[in-house]
Amino acid sequence: MADDGAVGLGGTCVNVGCVPKKLMVYGSEFGRAAKEGKAFGWDTKQGEAVWSRLIKNKNKEISRLNKVYEDKVLVPAGVKVIKSRAQLIDAHTIQLDTKETCTADKILISVGGWPRQLKFPGSEHLITSNEVFFLKERPKRVVIIGVGYIGVEFAGIFEGYGSDVTLIMRGELILRAFDKDCRTFLQNEMVKSGIKMEKKTEISKIVKQSDGSFQVTLNNGKVLMADVVMAAAGRLPKTEGLGLEKAGVELDKRGFIKVNEWQQTNIPNIFSVGDCTPTLQLTPVALHEGHCFADTQFGGKVRRADREYVATAVFANPNLGTCGLTEDQALKEYGGIKVFTSKFLPLKNRVSGATDESFMKIIVATHSDKVVGMHMVGHGAGEIMQGFSTAMRMGMTKKQLDSTIGIHPTSAEEFVTMRTEKYEVKEPPTKKSKM
Repeated sequence: MADDGAVGLGGTCVNVGCVPKKLMVYGSEFGRAAKEGKAFGWDTKQGEAVWSRLIKNKNKEISRLNKVYEDKVLVPAGVKVIKSRAQLIDAHTIQLDTKETCTADKILISVGGWPRQLKFPGSEHLITSNEVFFLKERPKRVVIIGVGYIGVEFAGIFEGYGSDVTLIMRGELILRAFDKDCRTFLQNEMVKSGIKMEKKTEISKIVKQSDGSFQVTLNNGKVLMADVVMAAAGRLPKTEGLGLEKAGVELDKRGFIKVNEWQQTNIPNIFSVGDCTPTLQLTPVALHEGHCFADTQFGGKVRRADREYVATAVFANPNLGTCGLTEDQALKEYGGIKVFTSKFLPLKNRVSGATDESFMKIIVATHSDKVVGMHMVGHGAGEIMQGFSTAMRMGMTKKQLDSTIGIHPTSAEEFVTMRTEKYEVKEPPTKKSKM
């Protein structure tokens, strides 16, 4: 295995993605917990967060994981780790930085993605999700470009640590690929928490000031001041400089490696998995694709990746958890749907005085009674959705969901007690609609 060391063993997720981000999400919640604990009898003094301690302990955990991957996963499995960037010379040969070459019957490319670079006057002052984990000080004022996973999650992290946060968005709503009701609900909750949003605009220029801060000018003429300006405007495949053209490997127009259902490129012995292919950009999906590749090519088990009903979460404040289809997707696929929703103030907040609410939504295919979409905005949504995703993969119907006895008192039980539909949408089934 050749690894260029750009982020470390474990790739984006372990080093500059899911894991360190989740640690920072955890950290951002303690300040809120201290405030809310007073109503429950805790007379806790609200202290100041020590940012350098957070970064130090985060780095310590990532280093531990890097060592685990090498010493307890790769080496015992007999994998030789070559710490070098590699590029293809032909369909069976790669060349290392040392000019040494390696040949193989099969080659697997899993190089992941890289933050998309923005270009405008002053864009050299931007940081991305690669650098944000290594800030030496907590910025008092943060401007974030983009309202996808990364932008929304870091808005919650910085707000939780006491920063003044502004999100810059070209549209009206966050999280474009998610259910519209959930997007609207979460956006309103974020605004309630103090996060500001500049809609239907972009940054036209950034000018660094003598004190090290930044003057940010929007194309609507508004001027903001920031200590950090972060670009969270998507990720692109890290496929440049791999020599793919020398081996004849085809890319799509965005630079992703084209693969078939077996993760095979147009070159029969070259395969690819993960974020450098046009797949769901999620770590568990990449792991699943890798397992399928290994089983099929070396394990004697023919297996293709199954990406139906993949649960996912946005670790915003509050969380958004989702599995299955959005309302628009379900209507297009099934022709007729029933929608069940619930909005409520969690029990804990009734006492603590916190005002953040929870929202749940179930989408059912009318003709089959099959649950085809489950969505939640609220604390613990990611944890709650994991279990329901298994039931959905098994073909759970609304009748079966209704017959389930819930755990009381929990937020999760609301999913099994929503018995009255909010509304039904009837559309003429198309030829492609499922019944």
